[in-house]
Amino acid sequence: MTRSRIDLQDLLFGLFLVAVATGTLVATRNLTVGHAADMGPGYMPRVVALALMAFGVFFTGRGLWRTGRGIAPVQLRPLLAILASVGVFALTAERLGLAIASVAAVMLASFATREGRFVETVAFAIVLSGAAVLLFVKLLGLPIPIWPR
Repeated sequence: MTRSRIDLQDLLFGLFLVAVATGTLVATRNLTVGHAADMGPGYMPRVVALALMAFGVFFTGRGLWRTGRGIAPVQLRPLLAILASVGVFALTAERLGLAIASVAAVMLASFATREGRFVETVAFAIVLSGAAVLLFVKLLGLPIPIWPR
């Protein structure tokens, strides 16, 4: 990789964050905002979008003023593992339940790196699955099945 006068990775990341924040602000423009004591449906999306935009401006500025190295080539293994993980979770969460779908998603995501160990990954998947069930089903009361029907 060669050095360039700008940090292209930070610049592109910052521009991406600004674009996402702008899209969110445009998409929520018709929602009532309210104020901190009486929040409307547009309050939190706008607060998060503005924070995201601030980060985007920061990274864009840093990318313009800092010399950086070129962008590393795309690694297919992590990309495919994470995409497969998200896809499997989306397709199986309702059918197999949150517990099994989240374990499957973590196990698939672990293939994104060669450094993972099977026993540690299984333990982490079970703990994360339990935490997800506790948070989303028990504490928040979302109507998500825990196990297959």
